[in-house]
Amino acid sequence: MERKNQYVLITEATQGAGYELAKWFAKQGYDLVMVARNHDELKVKADEFKNLGVHIITTAKNLFIPEDVYSLYSELKLNGISPEILVNNAGQDVCGKFQDTDIYREIDIVNLNIVSVIILTRLFLKDRLSKGSGKILNLVSEESKTSGSWRSVHHGTQAFIISWSESMRQELKDSGISITVLLSELADADFFNEVDIDMNEDIDRVISLKEGVINDFNTLNIER
Repeated sequence: MERKNQYVLITEATQGAGYELAKWFAKQGYDLVMVARNHDELKVKADEFKNLGVHIITTAKNLFIPEDVYSLYSELKLNGISPEILVNNAGQDVCGKFQDTDIYREIDIVNLNIVSVIILTRLFLKDRLSKGSGKILNLVSEESKTSGSWRSVHHGTQAFIISWSESMRQELKDSGISITVLLSELADADFFNEVDIDMNEDIDRVISLKEGVINDFNTLNIER
């Protein structure tokens, strides 16, 4: 494995798709900035990846709180770290009829699924635009392609991320920074062992982690 000497920042990196992505990037030689709320879980996962020979930074942050999102990136900059790749994976859901669910819980979901993604992406862009390179991966639920009764706020946040990402892709054209939406229902799916993603190529597509389906946006090099 060749060290890339580049950092990948991954939110909610200790479970599900975030964990699988962290493991995949580490195996490709990328250093990791792993973010989650639970410090102990972060330590366990970081120890697991250390034998891969990459540098791992863990930071426990509550991304429901905008101030924690800002402080996350500020701390990286203070330590001279400029991630080459941003993976916005953190997200939560609540099930029930909208009129019956806890409205404060729904607001928390909007803050995590949308507001934290907007803030972190904005900070990433302000950092990377002058460098002329960078990649953004926004993970959303596979179910976002359909209506979501009993999960209406969650589905709305996912639809926003897809629409916003597509708009941002146009704004970032010719900037050297690409943006991708990953449609994920990843639990035990071994997607990253089934396809080869070349991170040296432009990433401007919607990818289904569940089925490996590619909805063609532009040029991503994937080989089965």
